[in-house]
Amino acid sequence: MDVHLLGWVGLSIVILALITVDIVGHVRTPHAPSLKEAAWWSLGYVVLGLGFGIIIWYVYGAVYAGQYYAGFLTEKALSLDNLFVFIIIMASFRIPREFQQKALLSGIIIALVLRLIFILVGAAIIEQFSWVFFIFGAWLLWTAWSQAREGITIDDEPTEYHENAFVRMMRRRFPITEGFDGQKFFHRENGKLFLTPLFLVVLALGSADLMFAFDSIPAIFGLTQEPYLVFAANAFALLGLRQLYFLVDGLLERLVYLHYGLAAILGFIGVKLILHAMHTNTLPFLYGGEPMLWAPEIGIVPSLVFIGATITITVVASIIKSRSLQKHDVPLSRGH
Repeated sequence: MDVHLLGWVGLSIVILALITVDIVGHVRTPHAPSLKEAAWWSLGYVVLGLGFGIIIWYVYGAVYAGQYYAGFLTEKALSLDNLFVFIIIMASFRIPREFQQKALLSGIIIALVLRLIFILVGAAIIEQFSWVFFIFGAWLLWTAWSQAREGITIDDEPTEYHENAFVRMMRRRFPITEGFDGQKFFHRENGKLFLTPLFLVVLALGSADLMFAFDSIPAIFGLTQEPYLVFAANAFALLGLRQLYFLVDGLLERLVYLHYGLAAILGFIGVKLILHAMHTNTLPFLYGGEPMLWAPEIGIVPSLVFIGATITITVVASIIKSRSLQKHDVPLSRGH
């Protein structure tokens, strides 16, 4: 796939335009979005993501469009786990709801930049060392097993957020204000600069997403090795997170089988990566350094069908199960 510089420029303009619309239309006038507003914006971002796939289909063909759609669906599914952690972070820092939009958007911008770096580095490594697919595949299989083990947790206590090492280091190194100063990230008093809790939240959101990137980036590279498609799928999935957050806040706990669905998707892609690595094998201690062409390869159409079916089954089964448990007054929380 030979992407002209104009392709990257065009994608960048679209992303910057969407971020600008968010800043001007939402963050500059702080408010807690209504369910209707969040629903329409979430739908709009899904339509944009799907529409970009049509452009890929028209310019580069159905194969690359299929790769993009598989990546986009996978990133959307994995982003639900991000949202659950985002909700916990917001609750832990007690962020006023009208300030949450700015915190989320800022965290998403940080995540986009970090993921772009990850993608470019990952693409360069893959170009030079195809055996890295063995590592990616094994990592995804381990992650899938970890997701499946968490399963459903029946618990009356809310899940707690524990600050990561980066946020704890920031607390030790810099003075923090006791409360919020509107939507400001910094506060100056008597010539001394303070960080506000809102700034710490942005760091927490960005660094939390960085941890998720260790799973999602190898996963999408299992569906396409084109950096342009990988970044586009990540961008459209991440940019819709802010609106999706306000739409599903309080509803995520009903997705009681989410861990199993994500485990199935990650496990499937892990197997797909290992099979692909067998086909491109150059490791001298494995099969004499020869490609294992007898191993089957999973095409993009079966991948799309599996991912789409898994997401559908996960959502439907979760809704049926959560309704059943609610009838018996059993509280639900997904283990993390």
